[in-house]
Amino acid sequence: MDVTVVREQLRAMREASEARPLVFGFAGEPYDPALERFAEGVRDVFQQRGHHFRPEGDGQLRLVFNFVNPGRPRAYRRRAKATFVVAVVLEAHPPDDVLRAGYPLLVRSLANLCVYLVRHPEGIRTFFVTLEQGYYAVAGEFGSRDYFEAVYERLQPLACSQLVIDNVFEPDLPPELWEGDELTRELAEAGRRLDALGLLPAPFPIDQLLSPRDLRHIELLYGIGGLSYGNLSVRKDATRFWMSASGVNKAHMRVVGRDMLLVKGFDPRRAAMILSVPPHVQPRRVSVDAIEHWMIYTEHPQVGAIVHVHAWMEGVRSTLVNYPCGTLQLAQAVADLVRQAPDPGRAVVGLKNHGLTITGPNLRDIFDRLERGFIRQVPME
Repeated sequence: MDVTVVREQLRAMREASEARPLVFGFAGEPYDPALERFAEGVRDVFQQRGHHFRPEGDGQLRLVFNFVNPGRPRAYRRRAKATFVVAVVLEAHPPDDVLRAGYPLLVRSLANLCVYLVRHPEGIRTFFVTLEQGYYAVAGEFGSRDYFEAVYERLQPLACSQLVIDNVFEPDLPPELWEGDELTRELAEAGRRLDALGLLPAPFPIDQLLSPRDLRHIELLYGIGGLSYGNLSVRKDATRFWMSASGVNKAHMRVVGRDMLLVKGFDPRRAAMILSVPPHVQPRRVSVDAIEHWMIYTEHPQVGAIVHVHAWMEGVRSTLVNYPCGTLQLAQAVADLVRQAPDPGRAVVGLKNHGLTITGPNLRDIFDRLERGFIRQVPME
């Protein structure tokens, strides 16, 4: 399929996704007056912006605010993967570590984002805890009009973004690639180098936090059984590239089709990545950022490898919105910055509140630049 045609289809998909009014609702019980005030404020600000409030049982909900008791967190079980869930939690006392306290609640509630409200002597503070293991504060006096405007400006772009995480597995990988090739060996070595640099946060043990029923729900809905961070890819030829799988430990990639997959295209009709896999292997899904890598490879023939890490470098240009991983909006925002770089073939792009995407002619070039200096903690704002 002509790449220009696909780009136009992607642009139309994004515009349609962002233009459609949100249908939103609440789940759980606002068990405290502060949570009741939050519910009232977000309902008002979203309705004032033209979005539609519906009961929890409405099958068209695209955004759900799930009010979660930190002592007894209950998951919201989506009917569709496109539903964006925000867990809303009120903590009675300031925790020693916001991320350590809030992240398990985010996972247990099966949410995309956690609005973590914390009582302080001077009032309620608000933090957004993200799946990328980060958090940032929301400014403004809790309950004020400016506060709810700020909450809306943060949430609306995320809830309106469109996931592109489906995979189509075609068991047509040539037998000579069933055991990999020189490029998959380079990819595995690059994963080990990431580990040696301390750039592979441990995959989060969601199986220790979720009930077997909720874990099966996530596996069926998204095709994943764990959370891991960062990804790598290397170009095979003009139209294909090898990429790390979703949820795999990048330091121990060995099996083609399970740990590393060959991406051979994108189907805009199904919003799905097309993968060539061995017929005898039960495949894992490719990293959710595959659409971003596909965009970069198809536009820039000089790019031979791409690495995404949860780290930072001074002076990099960054995306303006912390879109969720695996969304068309994040992929296009990163691709736009790569295009604008002085040398797209050796670009370093920041993902707001998230990390870096780095392009290079090969993996060795990227790691040589990484090892010259990076900041392990991604700045949150």
